[in-house]
Amino acid sequence: MNVHDEVLRVLDEVLSLGGRAQAFTRQTPLLGAIPELDSMAVVTLITTLEEQCGITVDDDDIDGDTFATVGSLVDFVSARLEG
Repeated sequence: MNVHDEVLRVLDEVLSLGGRAQAFTRQTPLLGAIPELDSMAVVTLITTLEEQCGITVDDDDIDGDTFATVGSLVDFVSARLEG
């Protein structure tokens, strides 16, 4: 699985971005930069990533830095897959 592509797909699906996520790079800011990414969307995003990627995310594992950029979110998911 290409984690970057999967994260972009989930972002696009959960936030209903209509394909906009495909243009995102690792440096694309998320939290505070994408209006669709509110607190409820974060919860849905985490749940969807858990289901789609087969990972488990504890509440203590998440902070604002996790959703700072596409790259930080991809790194977070990658670390869960390895652990």
